Amino acid sequence: MLQKPRGTRDFLPDEMEARRTIERRMRDVARCWGYREVCTPEFEDLELFTMRSGEGIIEEMYVFEDKGGRKLALRPEITAAVIRMYINEAKVAPKPLRWCYFADCFRYERPQKGRYRQFWQFGVELIGADTAVADAEIIMLAADMLNATGVTYDLKVGHLSFMKNLLKDLEPQVQRKVMAHLDKKDFDGLSGTLESMGEADLGTSLISLVECRELDDAFDIAGMIPEKERIHRIVESLDTAGVNYSLNFGIARGLDYYTGMVFEGFAQNLGAENQIIGGGTYRLAHLFGGDDVASCGFAIGFDRVMVSLGEIQDKKDTIVAILCTNEGRFYALKIARIFRNAGIRSEMDLMERGLGAQLAHASKSADFAVVIGKREAESGNVTLKNLRSGEQKTLDPQSAVAEVASHGAR
Repeated sequence: MLQKPRGTRDFLPDEMEARRTIERRMRDVARCWGYREVCTPEFEDLELFTMRSGEGIIEEMYVFEDKGGRKLALRPEITAAVIRMYINEAKVAPKPLRWCYFADCFRYERPQKGRYRQFWQFGVELIGADTAVADAEIIMLAADMLNATGVTYDLKVGHLSFMKNLLKDLEPQVQRKVMAHLDKKDFDGLSGTLESMGEADLGTSLISLVECRELDDAFDIAGMIPEKERIHRIVESLDTAGVNYSLNFGIARGLDYYTGMVFEGFAQNLGAENQIIGGGTYRLAHLFGGDDVASCGFAIGFDRVMVSLGEIQDKKDTIVAILCTNEGRFYALKIARIFRNAGIRSEMDLMERGLGAQLAHASKSADFAVVIGKREAESGNVTLKNLRSGEQKTLDPQSAVAEVASHGAR
């Protein structure tokens, strides 16, 4: 028997309804902030991703050659594709551009809880605004979006200027090694690396920065930073907006990619693989032949959000089962259309079973049964039965619709 590929999943109707509910909440928040949806191809030229992340990423990707010999890859993330689209299609459009997307991505890695080879991201890119208020808007939008899902999380905000100032005299390869230690919170490894270079004091400063949670203390540790006023304005904006966050100057997101503000969010019930959002300010367009435009954005790991939420206790659709005899079948078709036109989920019997069998089947999943026989067809009424309470009424069709609708509103 054929099985689904490793690292992928099948979603049954209940799961899909839960996922669409959360997706819709995210979309509604993005729309309220003025972000409009874009869509890019599921596969791109391989070079699009290696130019940003280096050749090493190839081992983590699904890479193939098409019949024309072109090297392509299933997208491992979407930011690069969105910036490529900006350069191709919208670089002369009025700035800033507020774009969002929801799509699946692919990475060839070991599957584990909340980490799959096919996974979904909800992302946002703000292109062409290089200000503190733009940085703050992205964080505020991220918080609003996560709050709308109902997930419980911790949001950490930092700025790379502090770390870059401390590391500015080190060679790039040494910087990357130091960042790897910081990313893993490997302070012993960090101290050993810097002590071997005669930079023990730098190791002490970096560890103090990682552990620091006050803005003034971070400035004292890192020294003179040109972005000081901008950083203060970001923090003041977040505080004024009432965003629930903490400062963290040890966020070790790529120094070669991110340029300033960075932030991450972690679900409180996922264990080790608990990061559900990451983002910050970056400059990427110039790598792809575009202008050196300032950008800011984030991506939410949608699958991890769903794992964190667990069972969604959301209001379900009210379901009406349309039951009928042979004499009432054509009238039943008309009644079903009336309910559906009113936005009520209505299902007819397709098996041509007797009324007793239809009722037994409906009682397993439906909230109401609309029973239509010869008498109802001749009178133009319906028999409405509440399958939860057992109450039964004879009503005209519009009154039956109103009765069901009032139940769904409760």
